[in-house]
This record gives sequence, structure tokens and C-alpha cells, in this order.
Amino acid sequence: MSLLPDIKVIDLTRVLAGPWCTQILADYGATVIKIEKPGVGDDTRHWGPPYAKDADGNLSSEAAYYLSANRGKQSVTLDFSKPEGAALLLRLIEQADVLIENYKVGSLQKYGLDYESLKAINPRLIYCSITGFGQTGPYAARAGYDFAIQGIGGLMSITGERAGLPGGGPQKVGVAVVDVMTGMYASTAILAALTNRASSGLGRYIDVALLDVQVAMLANVGMNYLVSETLPKRWGNAHPNIVPYQTFATADGEIVIAIGNDGQFASFCEVLGVPEWSADQRYSRNPARVQHRELLVPMLAEQLKTWNAKELAEALEAVGVPCGPINNLAQVFADPQVQARGMRTDVPHPNAGSVPQVRHPVQFSGEALAPMVAPPLLGQHTEQVLREMLELAPGQIGDLRAQGLI
Repeated sequence: MSLLPDIKVIDLTRVLAGPWCTQILADYGATVIKIEKPGVGDDTRHWGPPYAKDADGNLSSEAAYYLSANRGKQSVTLDFSKPEGAALLLRLIEQADVLIENYKVGSLQKYGLDYESLKAINPRLIYCSITGFGQTGPYAARAGYDFAIQGIGGLMSITGERAGLPGGGPQKVGVAVVDVMTGMYASTAILAALTNRASSGLGRYIDVALLDVQVAMLANVGMNYLVSETLPKRWGNAHPNIVPYQTFATADGEIVIAIGNDGQFASFCEVLGVPEWSADQRYSRNPARVQHRELLVPMLAEQLKTWNAKELAEALEAVGVPCGPINNLAQVFADPQVQARGMRTDVPHPNAGSVPQVRHPVQFSGEALAPMVAPPLLGQHTEQVLREMLELAPGQIGDLRAQGLI
């Protein structure tokens, strides 16, 4: 099943935020044409190790980073910094529904690839720019990287162990979460613009900034500050508004306890053999537990040290108390629920035999989404796209290759 069978996307992005957005559109069935510099390609093609292995166990040239964000696309190598290359790209854009780019503000204008120029030749075009700081404001000209944005946007100030504890201090998140969330926001904006175009007949310009996304994704923590005007602390694995909602050590490993309401806390205390704690006015309701956190948490920690993690999890799950182990990635992909949901899959690849992929996490009723297609080799679809979309003859394509344009 393809949800976007007639949508053509020109992808002028590289690294993660933009490619993540276009991979989502490709997962939904859009034709995504990834434009890459001849001989070089997306930066992440070279961000290894690790690299995928071929059928004989030898390392291929396919970096895992690149493989994570580019499935289902067609790769076209095209040097649009030259007038002849830009002219070819314009012909492709004339037939496109969506263009996505993540160049510095204003840098595509000199090639005639800015929105105002392209709107004149394709008024139905939806044009999405992804930058670090957006198209306006004093930081607009700056380059934006996930790590720096996590610092500037406040995420690192609330992430990490509490000050004064071992390992205390600001920390970045373990995955480039701002890039990923920016790709998500961009994809939903594009889908909204496509829906609007169905009635208006017109395209739209979309300005997505990593910093804007990071500030927005502060969610309840950002709102806590705006309401209270009190700076949030770093809580490590604890929660500022809910107790107990953190990790605890058991006799043989750590476990996550995520008590969401007072009933769950009562059940938790029953399992631990201390039902009187949930009747204590200091702990019976969550606001009181938050107020008396420093008394309650050490008491819970002492109780939990006597339990085996697996036995504790089974006992808590039986009474509806949310909890879970802290898995490494080997354990994640071996988890029976993850396996039952088919989150890991393998797709054929021309160089590596097959490469692993993580399934798109959304499932729809009816037919399944179309089978995944491996991330493309550099320039794998150049001749196909030029032949099918621009109707170029083999000789013309050969001339372009000889000139270094493709």
C-alpha cells in the first residue's frame, strides 16, 4: 500500500533532520529523489564505522548512519552549482510536488533554487527549508547542529544527573533527538500543506528551525517554567512532578518504576509489603509524595534492594504497576514484544547483500505499507530518473557524465 503514490519529492538535504523527514515521506509511498554531489554524496555516507557487511562478511562502503535515514529513496548525482546542472534540476522541480532543503539561509538563491524563483515555475510546489535557527532573527545566518541546539535551547540544562552527585552536570540526549523531531515536524507540516493544496491549488513555503523545535519539545517542563517562573532542575532519572518515577537498584540490576497515579502507588506498596506507606498522609497522594520525596525515595530504595529485578517486574506487572528493565540495544532487538511487532527487518541491498532496517513505527488498517527498499547507492538512479522524467537519450546522459555534471 502506498499512501502518497502520486507525490514526487526533490530532496536537497543531507545528514539527519532533512533525510529523516524525506524517509518518512518515502515510507508513506512518495517518490523521493535524493540529489547528491557527484563523487561525494550525503556527508553521512562517510560517517563510519560501523559499515554494513556483505554476504561474505566483508565490510561494504555503506555507513550505518547513512543507512538509518535514507531508505526508499532514489539517488541522483547532479552538480547544480554549474548552470547546466541547475537547469536540469529546475526541470525536475517543475514536475515535483515537494522540495526539501537544509542549506544555510539564502545560499540557494544564487542558483535560482529559492522559493520565490521556483514558485514562478511551479506554483503548486511545497517548499520546506530546514535550518538551525530559521529564516529570520539574529541567529538566522548561523549553522545549526543538534548538539549545539540542545545546549542553546535548554534541553541539556534539564538533562543529566543532579548537581553534586557523581556524574552530575548537563548532558545531551544519547541520540540526535532534535534532528529527529525536526524531521518529524517537517514531515507533518508537508502533509498538512499537501492537504491544503488539494483545495487551494497552491503550494506553500515552510520554515522549520531546529531551535524552534527544541524549545517546543520542552513540553511540560517548558510550561512548568512559564507558569512558575522557577528554573527547572536536573533530576537524572527522576521526575520533577511525579514520585516515585525513576530508576531503582535491585539485588541484581536497575529497574524503572513509573507510578502514574495514587492507585498504582497503593498497589506498589502492597507488593513491597508496606501497605501502611500508601495510607500515610505524607505519601498517599502524589503532591504529598513530591513534597516528601527526600523521605520516601530512600525508604523505597532500601526495600527494592532486596528484590530480584525479574521477580519484582513480574509482581508489579501483575497488579498494573508500570515498570521495566533498562535494556541495552541487544536486549531491545531480542525483546519478544519488539520482535512480535517486527521492528527489525532486513532488505536486499546491491552491495551488502542485505542491510538491517528499523520498521516505520506506524501501522495502518488494511494493506501494509509497501515493502521497504534499501537506501540507494550514490547515483544509483541517476540515469533512470533522467531518462524517465526528463526523457534524455543515452547519448545525452553520457555527455552529462563526461562533463562531470552527473
